[in-house]
Amino acid sequence: MLKQSLQQKMLQKLSPLQIQVIKLLEIPAAQLEQRIKKEIEENPVLELDGEGRDKDDAEEPEVKEQESEKDELSIDDYIQDEDIPAYKLQARNFSKDDKHEDIPFSDGTTFHEHLSRQLDMRMFSERQLLIAEQIVGNIDEDGYLRREIEEIIDDIAFGQNIEVEEDEALEVLKVIHDFEPPGVGARDLQECLLLQLEKKDRTFPALNNAYHIIKNHFDEFTKKHYDKITKRLNLDDDEIKDAMDEILRLNPKPGSSYSNPVHKAIQYIIPDFILEMKDGEPQLSLNTRNVPELRISRTYANMLQDYSANKKNRSQDKKEAVMFVKQKLDSAKWFIDAIKQRQNTLMLTMNAILTYQKEYFIEGDETKLRPMILKDIAEITDLDISTISRVSNSKYIQTHFGIFPLKFFFSEGMQTDTGEEVSTREIKKILSDCIENEDKKKPLTDDKLALILKEKSYNIARRTVAKYREQLNIPVARLRKEL
Repeated sequence: MLKQSLQQKMLQKLSPLQIQVIKLLEIPAAQLEQRIKKEIEENPVLELDGEGRDKDDAEEPEVKEQESEKDELSIDDYIQDEDIPAYKLQARNFSKDDKHEDIPFSDGTTFHEHLSRQLDMRMFSERQLLIAEQIVGNIDEDGYLRREIEEIIDDIAFGQNIEVEEDEALEVLKVIHDFEPPGVGARDLQECLLLQLEKKDRTFPALNNAYHIIKNHFDEFTKKHYDKITKRLNLDDDEIKDAMDEILRLNPKPGSSYSNPVHKAIQYIIPDFILEMKDGEPQLSLNTRNVPELRISRTYANMLQDYSANKKNRSQDKKEAVMFVKQKLDSAKWFIDAIKQRQNTLMLTMNAILTYQKEYFIEGDETKLRPMILKDIAEITDLDISTISRVSNSKYIQTHFGIFPLKFFFSEGMQTDTGEEVSTREIKKILSDCIENEDKKKPLTDDKLALILKEKSYNIARRTVAKYREQLNIPVARLRKEL
């Protein structure tokens, strides 16, 4: 039996402008220029300021009032006196006197091209070359072959319809293991280090001992059980130290040794904000150097104006054409307004963070960071928490003491024994300093670190110390031990 019922729901419907703002807020400076170019390509009504007219000679037409009709289209909806020749973004914040440093780019050989060139220098048969190319193609940027040989063989079978035996593929891999840089094509860290040691002169005792440590006592080596290694290889303290020194000279990521800018492309962070100190006070600006200025195309705006002035000659085709133009005009106006709102929201949010963390931004001292969560900035700006989250995600600020992601400034808080509220960031900084200055022959355990923090009035449990240490990517005391 069918049953009908009425139900009331409160739904919030976002306007096209709000949707545009939300999308643009999530885009960092590095991607904004491309997003604007894409919009210009898709919407002919949008154009870069200065295109299609001479700025100096441009005269803005007066718009007469049109009769009020339901379907009346007014150019006033798109071009207003204060917007001409505007519809621009905010000021670029850069003068002609500013230095414009070119970002270097890579135009040389990549790591994989370097490996591929070495293939041509080997006496491979056509079949072996096919296998070698498949293997090299699966070597990652660190220089490791992460995929199993069986999987590579399957790829060759499916892609080339050629059956390859495992021994055959391993023989080819053995040749690749002789490529430069040493250690390339290794399937794990142990093999990587062994490949490098095999290329060294092992008539030297230290190198020979290093080889046997990696080959036969790798588990003890990774766990830093030096006492066990010393006993099993019958080495004295000096011999084990010399062997460890040789191991530490090896490269655990041979692909990273190919890091010359000519060989490897470098990724650059483009900051969204620039913070400068002027007369001891922080001055904030948006980085809009690579953001083009936009305006509504005069050609399309005039089309709408002509239509409004000639109401008598309105054919159906012309009405449809003008409605299309109106849609594009609406879309262009929403996009330009969304860009403006994005810039305003970014500045509003960052100014709130700057005010909240002013002492830190003046000195750059991490211990000056106050506990701050998204809600704190949302309350100051009167913006939604989700908006603050979008602004802080993937955005960077350039300061006089470095470039930082906005997420860096947010952290939980806790109270000291004296009742003072401090940031967990401050505690992590102290923890990091303690470990950095510890005696590496007797590194501090989590229990000892907890005691040190307690002496400084930070009453933190050992498990919390362990959590903070892991968040800082610092290994346990045993793995920090040095000879």
